[in-house]
Amino acid sequence: MKFNYWHPGRMAPVVCALSIVLTGCNSAGLSSPDVTNAPADGFANIAPGSEEEFIINVGRRIYFSEGSAAVSDEAKMTIDNQAEWLNKNTKWLVKIQGHADDPGSETAQKTLSTQRGDAVMAALVQRGVDRNRLWVKGYGIERPVTDCDELTCQSQNRRVVVNLREEFDDSAPQRR
Repeated sequence: MKFNYWHPGRMAPVVCALSIVLTGCNSAGLSSPDVTNAPADGFANIAPGSEEEFIINVGRRIYFSEGSAAVSDEAKMTIDNQAEWLNKNTKWLVKIQGHADDPGSETAQKTLSTQRGDAVMAALVQRGVDRNRLWVKGYGIERPVTDCDELTCQSQNRRVVVNLREEFDDSAPQRR
Protein backbone atom coordinates (compact mmCIF):
# COMPACT_ATOMS: atom_id res chain seq x y z
CA MET A 1 0.00 0.00 0.00
CA LYS A 2 1.34 3.39 -1.01
CA PHE A 3 1.37 6.09 1.70
CA ASN A 4 0.40 9.59 0.47
CA TYR A 5 2.31 12.21 2.47
CA TRP A 6 0.51 15.09 0.70
CA HIS A 7 -3.02 13.94 1.48
CA PRO A 8 -5.08 17.04 2.44
CA GLY A 9 -6.11 15.51 5.75
CA ARG A 10 -2.48 14.96 6.74
CA MET A 11 -1.46 18.55 5.82
CA ALA A 12 -4.01 20.29 8.06
CA PRO A 13 -1.89 20.06 11.25
CA VAL A 14 1.19 21.34 9.38
CA VAL A 15 -0.71 24.27 7.85
CA CYS A 16 -2.23 25.09 11.23
CA ALA A 17 1.14 25.03 12.99
CA LEU A 18 2.74 27.15 10.25
CA SER A 19 -0.02 29.75 10.44
CA ILE A 20 0.41 30.00 14.23
CA VAL A 21 4.16 30.54 13.84
CA LEU A 22 3.72 33.20 11.15
CA THR A 23 0.96 34.96 13.06
CA GLY A 24 3.12 34.95 16.15
CA CYS A 25 5.97 36.57 14.23
CA ASN A 26 3.77 39.30 12.83
CA SER A 27 2.11 39.98 16.18
CA ALA A 28 5.56 40.30 17.76
CA GLY A 29 6.29 43.28 15.46
CA LEU A 30 8.59 41.40 13.14
CA SER A 31 6.74 42.05 9.89
CA SER A 32 8.74 42.25 6.71
CA PRO A 33 9.22 45.73 5.20
CA ASP A 34 7.57 46.72 1.92
CA VAL A 35 10.80 46.92 -0.07
CA THR A 36 9.05 46.67 -3.41
CA ASN A 37 7.43 50.08 -3.05
CA ALA A 38 10.15 51.71 -0.95
CA PRO A 39 11.81 54.74 -2.55
CA ALA A 40 15.26 54.04 -3.97
CA ASP A 41 18.12 55.84 -2.24
CA GLY A 42 18.91 59.08 -4.01
CA PHE A 43 15.71 59.10 -6.05
CA ALA A 44 13.05 59.86 -3.47
CA ASN A 45 13.08 63.64 -3.79
CA ILE A 46 13.55 64.36 -7.47
CA ALA A 47 12.22 67.85 -8.09
CA PRO A 48 10.02 68.48 -11.12
CA GLY A 49 11.97 70.37 -13.77
CA SER A 50 15.34 69.30 -12.34
CA GLU A 51 18.27 67.85 -14.21
CA GLU A 52 17.79 64.62 -12.25
CA GLU A 53 14.20 64.36 -13.46
CA PHE A 54 15.36 64.84 -17.05
CA ILE A 55 18.07 62.19 -16.79
CA ILE A 56 15.97 59.58 -14.99
CA ASN A 57 12.45 60.10 -16.35
CA VAL A 58 13.12 61.42 -19.85
CA GLY A 59 16.52 60.10 -20.90
CA ARG A 60 19.38 62.00 -22.43
CA ARG A 61 21.07 59.47 -24.74
CA ILE A 62 20.20 58.77 -28.35
CA TYR A 63 21.98 56.00 -30.24
CA PHE A 64 22.82 55.71 -33.94
CA SER A 65 23.63 52.97 -36.40
CA GLU A 66 27.20 52.58 -37.57
CA GLY A 67 28.24 55.30 -40.02
CA SER A 68 24.86 57.03 -39.79
CA ALA A 69 23.44 60.30 -38.52
CA ALA A 70 19.85 59.23 -39.32
CA VAL A 71 17.48 59.40 -36.36
CA SER A 72 15.81 56.02 -35.85
CA ASP A 73 12.17 55.51 -34.88
CA GLU A 74 13.30 54.49 -31.39
CA ALA A 75 15.40 57.65 -31.10
CA LYS A 76 12.41 59.73 -32.21
CA MET A 77 10.47 58.48 -29.18
CA THR A 78 13.24 59.68 -26.88
CA ILE A 79 13.44 63.01 -28.71
CA ASP A 80 9.63 63.40 -28.40
CA ASN A 81 9.97 62.99 -24.62
CA GLN A 82 12.92 65.36 -24.48
CA ALA A 83 11.10 68.02 -26.49
CA GLU A 84 7.97 67.77 -24.36
CA TRP A 85 10.04 68.16 -21.18
CA LEU A 86 12.19 71.00 -22.58
CA ASN A 87 9.10 72.89 -23.77
CA LYS A 88 7.73 72.73 -20.20
CA ASN A 89 11.06 73.61 -18.58
CA THR A 90 12.26 76.59 -20.58
CA LYS A 91 14.85 77.76 -18.05
CA TRP A 92 17.32 75.15 -19.31
CA LEU A 93 19.83 75.61 -22.11
CA VAL A 94 20.81 72.45 -23.97
CA LYS A 95 24.25 71.31 -25.09
CA ILE A 96 23.87 68.48 -27.60
CA GLN A 97 27.03 66.40 -27.57
CA GLY A 98 27.69 64.15 -30.54
CA HIS A 99 29.99 61.13 -30.29
CA ALA A 100 31.27 58.54 -32.74
CA ASP A 101 33.11 55.23 -32.84
CA ASP A 102 32.81 54.31 -36.48
CA PRO A 103 35.27 53.32 -39.20
CA GLY A 104 37.20 56.28 -40.58
CA SER A 105 39.68 58.98 -39.73
CA GLU A 106 39.55 61.20 -36.68
CA THR A 107 38.29 64.03 -38.88
CA ALA A 108 35.52 61.81 -40.25
CA GLN A 109 34.55 60.84 -36.68
CA LYS A 110 34.33 64.51 -35.65
CA THR A 111 32.20 65.30 -38.70
CA LEU A 112 29.86 62.35 -38.10
CA SER A 113 29.47 63.18 -34.41
CA THR A 114 28.56 66.78 -35.32
CA GLN A 115 26.06 65.54 -37.92
CA ARG A 116 24.45 63.35 -35.27
CA GLY A 117 24.17 66.31 -32.92
CA ASP A 118 22.74 68.47 -35.71
CA ALA A 119 20.13 65.79 -36.49
CA VAL A 120 18.99 65.70 -32.85
CA MET A 121 18.92 69.49 -32.67
CA ALA A 122 16.83 69.70 -35.84
CA ALA A 123 14.40 67.13 -34.44
CA LEU A 124 14.06 69.07 -31.16
CA VAL A 125 13.48 72.34 -33.03
CA GLN A 126 10.89 70.62 -35.25
CA ARG A 127 9.08 69.67 -32.03
CA GLY A 128 8.95 73.26 -30.81
CA VAL A 129 12.14 73.68 -28.74
CA ASP A 130 13.61 77.18 -29.25
CA ARG A 131 16.76 76.90 -31.39
CA ASN A 132 18.34 79.75 -29.41
CA ARG A 133 18.53 77.47 -26.34
CA LEU A 134 20.44 74.73 -28.20
CA TRP A 135 23.94 74.17 -29.48
CA VAL A 136 25.91 71.22 -30.81
CA LYS A 137 29.43 70.07 -30.09
CA GLY A 138 30.84 67.08 -31.96
CA TYR A 139 33.48 65.20 -29.98
CA GLY A 140 34.25 62.41 -32.42
CA ILE A 141 36.11 59.72 -30.48
CA GLU A 142 37.41 62.06 -27.74
CA ARG A 143 35.03 60.86 -25.00
CA PRO A 144 34.47 57.12 -25.38
CA VAL A 145 32.45 54.90 -23.09
CA THR A 146 35.11 52.66 -21.59
CA ASP A 147 33.45 50.38 -19.06
CA CYS A 148 32.46 47.61 -21.49
CA ASP A 149 33.85 45.18 -24.04
CA GLU A 150 35.04 46.58 -27.37
CA LEU A 151 31.96 45.71 -29.44
CA THR A 152 29.50 46.98 -26.82
CA CYS A 153 31.52 50.15 -26.29
CA GLN A 154 31.57 50.88 -30.01
CA SER A 155 27.78 50.80 -30.22
CA GLN A 156 27.46 52.93 -27.06
CA ASN A 157 29.90 55.46 -28.49
CA ARG A 158 27.62 56.05 -31.49
CA ARG A 159 25.49 58.43 -29.50
CA VAL A 160 24.28 61.91 -28.77
CA VAL A 161 23.98 63.06 -25.19
CA VAL A 162 21.54 65.89 -24.47
CA ASN A 163 22.91 67.82 -21.50
CA LEU A 164 21.13 70.56 -19.60
CA ARG A 165 23.06 73.74 -18.86
CA GLU A 166 22.34 76.91 -16.90
CA GLU A 167 24.59 78.99 -19.17
CA PHE A 168 26.30 78.76 -22.53
CA ASP A 169 29.83 77.38 -22.56
CA ASP A 170 32.67 78.32 -24.91
CA SER A 171 31.53 75.82 -27.56
CA ALA A 172 28.19 77.62 -27.99
CA PRO A 173 27.96 79.85 -31.07
CA GLN A 174 25.81 82.19 -28.97
CA ARG A 175 28.95 83.00 -26.95
CA ARG A 176 31.00 84.07 -29.97
